[in-house]
Amino acid sequence: MSPPAVTRRLPLLLGFLIAIGPVSVDMYLPAFPRIAADFHNVAAPQYSLAAYFIGLAVGQMTQGALSDRLGRRVPLLVGLAIYTLASVGCAVAWSTASFALFRALAAFGASAGVVLPRAMVRDLADGPAAAKLFSELMMVMGVAPIAAPMLGTGLIALGSWRLVFGIAAIYGAVAAALVWYRLPETLPPARRTRIGLVPVIIRYAMIFREHAFITHALTMTFVFAGLFCYLSASPEIFITHYHWSTAGYALLFGANAAAYIGYNLVSPHLVARFGIGPVITGGIGVLLAASLAITVVAFLGGGALPVILLLLVCECGFGLVPPSAMVGALSRHQAHAGSAAALLGTLQYTGGGVAGILMGIVADGTARPMAAAMLLCAGAAALAAARRPRIVFGPAES
Repeated sequence: MSPPAVTRRLPLLLGFLIAIGPVSVDMYLPAFPRIAADFHNVAAPQYSLAAYFIGLAVGQMTQGALSDRLGRRVPLLVGLAIYTLASVGCAVAWSTASFALFRALAAFGASAGVVLPRAMVRDLADGPAAAKLFSELMMVMGVAPIAAPMLGTGLIALGSWRLVFGIAAIYGAVAAALVWYRLPETLPPARRTRIGLVPVIIRYAMIFREHAFITHALTMTFVFAGLFCYLSASPEIFITHYHWSTAGYALLFGANAAAYIGYNLVSPHLVARFGIGPVITGGIGVLLAASLAITVVAFLGGGALPVILLLLVCECGFGLVPPSAMVGALSRHQAHAGSAAALLGTLQYTGGGVAGILMGIVADGTARPMAAAMLLCAGAAALAAARRPRIVFGPAES
């Protein structure tokens, strides 16, 4: 039995599943000040965000191995059920600890929606075709960061930040229904693994040691860590420090998400013309320069406008690098794409969790800690990218 052909509907469906990540994060960012006030803990939002990223990191290791053994659909359905129930728990949380716990459980379930669509792309395509499909997924997913914070702002205005997690639960239930009725299985039984725990651990170790995987994975990890520094710190910076309304912050976040989508639209055309490697190098170069400029502006006491404009430039790196880095990391792991995608996601969200905790510790209400952390992450991504090997797909360099 062969995997299904890539249809026009499939990228939309996979993008909807991957979007569970930004829906779960971006929709409650405008509520950070309200959450801190309700739990009488100024760091509660950052701790909940870090718990979410750590839950994603742990969950993806499990989901990847299970999907290589059971296929993609069953782990997706179970994970989405866990996510839906845990989101209800977030809506009724009574303390910082309970809120963080339910966020971690929701992330564990959501990890299936985050990692398995990537493995499904690897089941179906490779090389430039995979890069194009990844970009299409990212473009669909990019709608969520535009709509989610605006929806969250509206829900907060209507009543409470707890409504946000009621909508998240509904999203999880709809995603599960779509998987049940519309998503084909992309991993035929003949290609599934039948191995135990110890061989799985050995496989992860082998993937981790493979040079193309680890260099591309670290490149992507540091780029996402920089993104999560922005996600964790920006609500306090703009709502508290610059005294913006939650609606104004949601519009700013939407503008950055629109820029992200634009860069994703350009990405496959750049890959087709220049190859995956130059796109990674160029995207990181822009991110490094923009992060340096934000740092200078922040430490010189600049206002909100230059920070906003430079964050829009940073979206170039956030939008261009991940699809190409995913392809490079998974390029030599078709036989166990689920495990490789899980390890990739674990590294990515571990970086995000560390970034979220760091922002909670060092935040001083200004853009300085965020800017310095983004610059550090961009520099680390540049070092990792400089050590990546040349990946060749057929006659074309990538």
